[in-house]
Amino acid sequence: MSHILAIDQGTTSSRAILFDASMRLVAMAQEEFEQHFPQSGWVEHDPNDLWSTTAGTCRAVIEKAGLNVADIAAIGITNQRETTVVWDRHTGRAIHNAIVWQDRRTADYCADLRAAGHEPIVTERTGLLLDPYFSGTKLRWILENVEGARSKAQAGDLLFGTVDCFLIWKLTGGRVHATDATNAARTLLYDIRKGRWSRTICDLLGIPMRMLPEVRDSAADFGMVRDDLFGREIPIRGVAGDQQAATVGQACFRPGMLKSTYGTGCFALLNTGDTPVVSQNRLLTTIAYQLDGKPTYALEGSIFVAGAVVQWLRDGLKIIREASETQPLAEKADPGQNVVLVPAFTGLGAPYWRPDCRGAIFGLTRNSRPEELARAALESVGFQTRDLLQAMRDDWAGQGAQAVLRVDGGMSASDWAMQFLSDIIDAPVDRPQVLETTALGAAWLAGMQIGLYPGQAEFAATWALDRQFLPAMPERRRQEKIAAWTRAVEATLAF
Repeated sequence: MSHILAIDQGTTSSRAILFDASMRLVAMAQEEFEQHFPQSGWVEHDPNDLWSTTAGTCRAVIEKAGLNVADIAAIGITNQRETTVVWDRHTGRAIHNAIVWQDRRTADYCADLRAAGHEPIVTERTGLLLDPYFSGTKLRWILENVEGARSKAQAGDLLFGTVDCFLIWKLTGGRVHATDATNAARTLLYDIRKGRWSRTICDLLGIPMRMLPEVRDSAADFGMVRDDLFGREIPIRGVAGDQQAATVGQACFRPGMLKSTYGTGCFALLNTGDTPVVSQNRLLTTIAYQLDGKPTYALEGSIFVAGAVVQWLRDGLKIIREASETQPLAEKADPGQNVVLVPAFTGLGAPYWRPDCRGAIFGLTRNSRPEELARAALESVGFQTRDLLQAMRDDWAGQGAQAVLRVDGGMSASDWAMQFLSDIIDAPVDRPQVLETTALGAAWLAGMQIGLYPGQAEFAATWALDRQFLPAMPERRRQEKIAAWTRAVEATLAF
């Protein structure tokens, strides 16, 4: 029993990753699943796909590593956040497709709540903004639009959960309905200061509180996996939303430490310690992790489209076959062209929070080719990150925010993208040796909880640098590019 199994249930795929007693990655299995787009701006997943790919990759990675299920000491779970599932307490069947975090169907309802003056109390309690990004309004939509859902919920027959909660329910055979504080903090229903579900917000949105899961620490007892799934019971001992798990995996345990993860979207978190900082720049106040009943808070900025812009080049425009082709194309782009892409495909996130906004491309010429589009796509991620970091520095002014940005996620493997990021934020960018920091964070929470892995200080000492990227762009060029991006965003918002 010397290995930890990390489940990383993401937006486009489910992965299972095994770590040994020294926290080294042993094996990984991954399976993509279908994305559903019923209408423009709507994004759904079949909950059966989330479950089957999770269970399938867990079995596959154990076999791939040549291990026996008896070698697995515990499981840690990390997940796409805010994605909303409602299921029948008695049958375990979801009553509707999962509504994904990217989904914008409740934008008008959020606008109505803002117009009615409800956003200040929501932000005060939850640290969040009234935006369709979060789970609360998605849950309300299901209750309002699925026949019989509200009456069943009021009768106690329906359960709500983010993806971690749904997987825990399935893994434990319905014995545990629980989530952790980091996922609860993303629902729009959780009071992050009092550490409990907010009756005020639930009443505002019309959410029966009996649907909601128990909230536990990020390292805690989440029950036992039923023995018929993998051959024996396995304890679930760590849970955190993907961006918080990455914060843990990057060992950002000190106030002022900053990380940015590049997956489907991009999410930057700044550790603010035991103080929930109220943003003046429309960033989110959230929980970075919770251990021994004590929450550690963070400022977060969310970019809805990061790696997804590369998927768009591949699947939408079909100008590349593999994501890895993007960097070679960008390197060949004409330096004389200044093509700017604002990838607001599902709205603009922080610090703009405009769900109605849509993407735009500026600066096209007759000579614009796939090369220029590829460069603009990668640059858009750097520009958006800069917007987030500038807002964070303004909110954290005088508090000693760390100048270095730690990065992880699939896009961080691109040297070109990370060098541009360093250039445009005018700060060092540190890429760790272990890029699977999200899964590592979930594994560490579970392993630490059972005593297999070390505590925070010793774990932080194991963080190792792969490469540091330093700013090399001339200041005049940097300012010109920032000015072009700013004009492009303003024009996109105006359109």
